Amino acid sequence: MKLRPADSVTALFSFLLLVLTAFFYNKIPSAPYLILIYASLIFFQLILIHLSRLNSFLNLTKDIIFPVISVLIIFDSLGPVVHNINPQDLDYLLIRLDYLIFGTYPTVEFEKIMNPLITDILQVAYSTYYFLPIALGIALKIKKQNEDFEKSLFFILLCFYLSYAGYILFPALGPRYAMDHLHETTLGGFLVSKPIQDILNMLEGVKRDAFPSGHTGIALTVLFLAYRYARGLFWAMLTPVMLLIVATVYCRYHYVVDVIGGVLLTVVTIAVGEVYYKLHSRHDRLTIQQD
Repeated sequence: MKLRPADSVTALFSFLLLVLTAFFYNKIPSAPYLILIYASLIFFQLILIHLSRLNSFLNLTKDIIFPVISVLIIFDSLGPVVHNINPQDLDYLLIRLDYLIFGTYPTVEFEKIMNPLITDILQVAYSTYYFLPIALGIALKIKKQNEDFEKSLFFILLCFYLSYAGYILFPALGPRYAMDHLHETTLGGFLVSKPIQDILNMLEGVKRDAFPSGHTGIALTVLFLAYRYARGLFWAMLTPVMLLIVATVYCRYHYVVDVIGGVLLTVVTIAVGEVYYKLHSRHDRLTIQQD
């Protein structure tokens, strides 16, 4: 059974979380359930790889539906994992770093220019994060750039999982919770901000997922891949991504240090991803030669 880089990175991260959960079994109340979830992800992925050659729907499930479901399930599982194995939130450190860099609190400074129209625009921009990877994947599939699609899928999944590792190592709530007592202005918009905030709070909950900024890391990774493989889409995404990065701080989801961490996340993703992909491709060529 041949695993693509995108398959192996999901299976590997699921396995690492399974081992981590088993190691901290007594500290995580829902450990049996989480172990079952991680094991199921690995099992169903292997089944999909085996069956995907049978018809186009199973192949589509393997390429798009299952990766999306895996990312969502693993992210949702981090709630009980992170805080129970690493209970010390690091917001105090991130707040201090922001203050050392700027001599003030950036989310508080944004209150000077805050108005409902800007809030609505930036909240919508922030939400495009959920559609950017899917838009790139669909564009590459439509153009039948299958090799570019598989490499892009691997890079995006790698970026997601590296950001999740960051949440485990550096848990932080973010300024909307940790700095609420310093904010004097309510983050309100005209029409869409409140509904979007309510939906995100319902879907994401409290995950201690501030550092690094996954929104920044994923958005920049997708932008990089779009520039490489779908130049027209890159220009369409450029403005929303720039607004998204501003929105991470303006909308109080992240500290500026988180955004810097998100930029570094993109750099690490590309550097590590390129090395891994070359090694994997070389291994495939050697295997074919031996056969």
